[in-house]
Amino acid sequence: MHKATHHFDLVNWWLDSVPETVYAQGGLFFYGAEAGRRHGLARPYDRAHGRPAADTDPFALRLADAPVLRSLYLDAEAADGYHRDRNVFGPGVSIEDDMAVLVRYASGATLTYHLTAYAPWEGYRIAFNGSAGRLELLVEESAWTRPGASGAVTDPVPHAGTGGRTELLLRPFWEPPREVRTATGEGGLGGGDARMLADLFGDRTPDPLGRAADATAGARSLVTGLAANLSLETGAVVRTREVLDVLDA
Repeated sequence: MHKATHHFDLVNWWLDSVPETVYAQGGLFFYGAEAGRRHGLARPYDRAHGRPAADTDPFALRLADAPVLRSLYLDAEAADGYHRDRNVFGPGVSIEDDMAVLVRYASGATLTYHLTAYAPWEGYRIAFNGSAGRLELLVEESAWTRPGASGAVTDPVPHAGTGGRTELLLRPFWEPPREVRTATGEGGLGGGDARMLADLFGDRTPDPLGRAADATAGARSLVTGLAANLSLETGAVVRTREVLDVLDA
């Protein structure tokens, strides 16, 4: 659930609250050797680099064809031994790729969350149900992914024509729904990367909404995923205090 920590951090900030209990269900649905055979996606290779069998796999990652990926991963393998382009349908793949999580917060709010880790697009859709209506937010960071000419993905950055959109819809009780205009920043994560780097290494600007996270906020987002993983193992509802006591930090 580490990738979902970013989402849990957003929810904590939106709700201005902290998670108290977590329950999760999930499993390996799409990736792995058995699922690969079932879906007709199995390929006989261990990693994509230098393997002709990966050429027809749309889920393969071609590190050598993307300068950023080459410098970040392929050229660094001698130092860290990490192979970023392993076959996701190979033997030994065991991490869950489809998960549902139910979280209750100290404020009384509840979150129902579903993670699909194998879809070739990126983003999230969230809805807030309240006492005066419903607010729906769609953040589509990439609408779809175009595989490389040989059939494999070469670059994780959205290509021209594949970029996403942001939509905010307000549904008040007893009134027609209406769209709310939103502004999206430039750069990675809707401009969030630039703001984070400026906060860490540059001149800080006023932050009346408290968007800059500290170590406590990071721990509070992490604890949801830790508790979810423990719930998957035990089948029980997990109290976050039993995993990491950050509610009163």
